[in-house]
Amino acid sequence: MTPSAVELLARWDACWWSLGAPAVDPREGRALLARWAEPHRHYHTLQHLAECLARFDRVRDRAEAPAACELALWFHDAVYEPQRADNEARSAELAEAAIGRAFGRLPGAAGLAATVRGLVLATQHAAAPAPGDAALVVDADLGVLAAEPSRFDEYERQVRQEYAWVPGLLYRAKRRAVLQGFLDRERIFTSGAFDADEARARENLVRSLARL
Repeated sequence: MTPSAVELLARWDACWWSLGAPAVDPREGRALLARWAEPHRHYHTLQHLAECLARFDRVRDRAEAPAACELALWFHDAVYEPQRADNEARSAELAEAAIGRAFGRLPGAAGLAATVRGLVLATQHAAAPAPGDAALVVDADLGVLAAEPSRFDEYERQVRQEYAWVPGLLYRAKRRAVLQGFLDRERIFTSGAFDADEARARENLVRSLARL
């Protein structure tokens, strides 16, 4: 079940406190949740955010900079417009701006902003992520691929809703290429923390490809 807005905002505040932010405007969190709740979203929603955070919680003790990883997950789909190809880059810019407002010129702010930016950009999935924290963040983002079949099927329907403007034949061709791209990878989950999920993810992908 997706956490309530109150629960999410409490977690958002705790993340900033753990990073040592001197002050965070409470409007920041509300504005971010509003982005995740935009009406054109069907998969990239608060449900997806909550699933990413829950999945990361399972392995956060493996992260070198766990709070930075969590902040990257909060922002990784903060901008989502299906007809644009620069969503992750724009999401990274939002994260950098928020860090700048929270920390100002305090030592370490620039380094944190650069770290979070790199982690957000890793969720473009253009290539396998670097080992370490980037791999953990990407594996958290891709967790739905290893979901129970009913949740995976819901995910596929949600993605189709987000691309409802794409004609069926073209959508099936593009979607087939995306799913096959994941299936063709030597490993879908590369951090080493989710090796047990690899088989189910591949089963889900094969099943979905057979339906397209």
